[in-house]
Amino acid sequence: MQEFFIQNSEIILRLFVAVILGAFIGAERTLVHKEAGIKTHALVSLGAAVFVIVSELVAVKYKGLAGFDPARVASQIIVGIGFLGAGAIMFQNSRLTGLTTAGGLWVTAGIGMAAGFGFFGLSVIAAVFVLAVFVILYFVEKPIQKISDNIDQNGIQ
Repeated sequence: MQEFFIQNSEIILRLFVAVILGAFIGAERTLVHKEAGIKTHALVSLGAAVFVIVSELVAVKYKGLAGFDPARVASQIIVGIGFLGAGAIMFQNSRLTGLTTAGGLWVTAGIGMAAGFGFFGLSVIAAVFVLAVFVILYFVEKPIQKISDNIDQNGIQ
């Protein structure tokens, strides 16, 4: 068993980083009571990392096979996440909701892809920026939203 972990230590590290960073982003989403939380973001990041690792392993296994392009696997992650994100977007009371959730899932998949490729610096930096957008811009957005609400209530255009 110990040999298994030693042989697969890099893959385990890549998946671990993906899960942890996705969970951090999901924790922020949970704190602000959004639909997609810790588990969803951790799974999106993990899934993206798994698909990237699979594409790397398949590239090694089928190296030299004519017409085979393992990069297609990674590119299809983006398409798949698009469908997941579209499901998070809803029209409610004449307002679109879930756009930030969809964007968060999309970028979390990118972070998982970076971790899956072993680009840990990129994945950590991207996660920090995502959290900065969610946390810091929340406080910037609040007063702007109040101004907008006042304009709507007073009929000023």
